[in-house]
Amino acid sequence: MLLTSTDTLIRHAAEALAACGAPPLLAGGPHAARSPITGATLGGVADTVPADEAVGRSIEAFATWRTTPAPRRGELVRVLGELLRLHKADLARLVQLEAGKIESEALGEVQEMIDICDFAVGLSRQLHGLTIASERPGHRLMEQWHPLGPTVVITAFNFPVAVWSWNAALALVCGDTVIWKPSELTPLTALATDALLRRAADAVGAPAHLNQVVLGDRAVGAELVAHRGVPLVSATGSTAMGAQVAPVVAARFGRAILELGGNNAAIVAPSADLDLAVRGITFAAAGTAGQRCTTLRRLIVHRSLVDEVVGRVATAFESLPVGDPLDAGTLVGPLITSAAHERMLAALDAAMDDGGHVVVGGERLFADDAPDAAYVRPALVTMPSQTEVVETETFAPVLYVLAYDDLDEAIALQNGVPQGLASSIFTRDLREAERFMAADGSDCGIANVNIGPSGAEIGGAFGGEKSTGGGRESGSDAWKAYMRRTTNTINFSDALPLAQGVRFS
Repeated sequence: MLLTSTDTLIRHAAEALAACGAPPLLAGGPHAARSPITGATLGGVADTVPADEAVGRSIEAFATWRTTPAPRRGELVRVLGELLRLHKADLARLVQLEAGKIESEALGEVQEMIDICDFAVGLSRQLHGLTIASERPGHRLMEQWHPLGPTVVITAFNFPVAVWSWNAALALVCGDTVIWKPSELTPLTALATDALLRRAADAVGAPAHLNQVVLGDRAVGAELVAHRGVPLVSATGSTAMGAQVAPVVAARFGRAILELGGNNAAIVAPSADLDLAVRGITFAAAGTAGQRCTTLRRLIVHRSLVDEVVGRVATAFESLPVGDPLDAGTLVGPLITSAAHERMLAALDAAMDDGGHVVVGGERLFADDAPDAAYVRPALVTMPSQTEVVETETFAPVLYVLAYDDLDEAIALQNGVPQGLASSIFTRDLREAERFMAADGSDCGIANVNIGPSGAEIGGAFGGEKSTGGGRESGSDAWKAYMRRTTNTINFSDALPLAQGVRFS
């Protein structure tokens, strides 16, 4: 297989950065931009402002932005959405180069940014409070929502720009400022997005430093997380990372939105449409090379269907075009690093030690053509039970198959892991579907019927329970996390009655 040459990748990156108005690639620099397509370094990136300086600038900009009328704040996000439409292909190309996504997934990620901008613009005129009946005559009780302050957004490599936009679009219309710590693996997408937002801010006369990118390693992220000038931290990453972030933020009485690990399952019931199920399973397990937080990692199949489902999914896995994500026919691109493949192999070894059987996949592809890249065949593994390795998220395309006899057992397997992000069931039985979504059904933040667990729309709040962190981003009422609530009592009478009938005279 011939991969796109590194020189061509560098040219693509330079053109996309220039189109967005971002700083150019450097021959050297403190931060390197790498592409998983070949494993080669594309160039260097200049340093950004230090974390403490970024917080200071953000606090200064917040003083102006919080008093700007919300519809005017929405105007900034509207212009950003227009620029994203104009530069959709440019930004998607950078997503491909840095995250290794196929074109349709990269374009879909930028479309997600556009969609959340549309959502946030409407929201800017609907930041509703409540008027509440007071028990005291001549009094009015009400709630208001006010801007919270600088918001730190820490994003992962797998959705290098969409997750920032879920947070930033809402934070900006809510009157907050944003400090963005992107993954060290995806600096170019962050700088290009920031350049587009700066252009939008200039177009509407918004204050400087509403969004700042701070590049760096974990130490930079830790400094931002611990900073007392930051009331809200939204962090996306592993459960281990969240376990470090949460107590630091809590110790200073800050707020955290945590989107952490997922170990997502799909139940295939006896009444399932298997053609539909196999298509949904294949995308959910192999899309983005298994590197989504909502990737399907456990397949819980009724015992009467196990052989057929395993056979059909194995055939689908074997036929998936794995390769250069810049090629139009590719459906599965590379893992982000060779270390990710090593973790995948370790998980497969542990599964076999537990009595599992690798039906297909796991092998590295194109090692001669791309020794510094990690292309792998998605793996399908049958397991006798839900062992420790099955309960552990491996961020790679490994799908474990478990058999069940009744729905209660299937739901128990589904819920029997530390994570609680996404779940699904394939069934044509209305009772099974409703049972799965009931209070004693799936314990995840996302519960789908007749689609896989992967792929969310911005209209619904995104997030999960248990060790997934409990945070919510994007649609629904997730905007409330970016604001502070005040309760007001207004006395418009000449008397001073006290609540609960208290007398003090």
